[in-house]
Amino acid sequence: MTTALGPAWLDSQHLLQQLGGLALWGAAAVVFVECGLFVFFMPGDSLLFTVGLFVGKGTIHHPLWLVCLILSAAAFAGNAVGYEIGRKAGPALFHRPDSRIFKQQYVDQTVAFFDKYGARAIVLARFVPVVRTFITVTAGVGRMDRRKFLAYTAIGAVLWATGVTVLGYFLGSVAFIANNLEAIAVLIVLVSILPMIVELLRARSKRRNERYDEAHERQAVLDDDVRG
Repeated sequence: MTTALGPAWLDSQHLLQQLGGLALWGAAAVVFVECGLFVFFMPGDSLLFTVGLFVGKGTIHHPLWLVCLILSAAAFAGNAVGYEIGRKAGPALFHRPDSRIFKQQYVDQTVAFFDKYGARAIVLARFVPVVRTFITVTAGVGRMDRRKFLAYTAIGAVLWATGVTVLGYFLGSVAFIANNLEAIAVLIVLVSILPMIVELLRARSKRRNERYDEAHERQAVLDDDVRG
């Protein structure tokens, strides 16, 4: 089966079938690469769901708890590596005077972002494709406290890797889902970006309210001057 969203090797079911007995370890490698080596186009969410489905069907001959443990560990390890890469190599990139992509202002914005959202930023980003790939390096570049980052990325790794895999394990027995895996994969991606959409809408609404309040205050000052 070849997914309509890209080449066959990006189709989670095709990829796992090709790996055969190494399916679990191949999935763990994909999760590690996506989370730590900035390869953002890997099929992370749909892959985890499909792994759970395969465990339920007996295609992957490992107990569910072990599968979840290995995938969660791979996600955590990937983020830890990405953080260290950002912490060590990031500053040199961001300080390049001729760089149009890596700029110091991005580091400052990242620090402000983490200061504002804290743990929620790390955990929510885990469920958003692309964002989960790059937020680790920006956390490293921004010098987020290492212990704090590792603690919250561990929480996010377990919630994401275990949660999506278990979801696939239990829902994979539903005939409609098993027969429409490509559509389900698209749905998973759409659902996974909802938290980020909500955050963006909230931030936009807050900025709009702040501008309105500032304009109202300026008008009030002008009115007082006129009356004075």
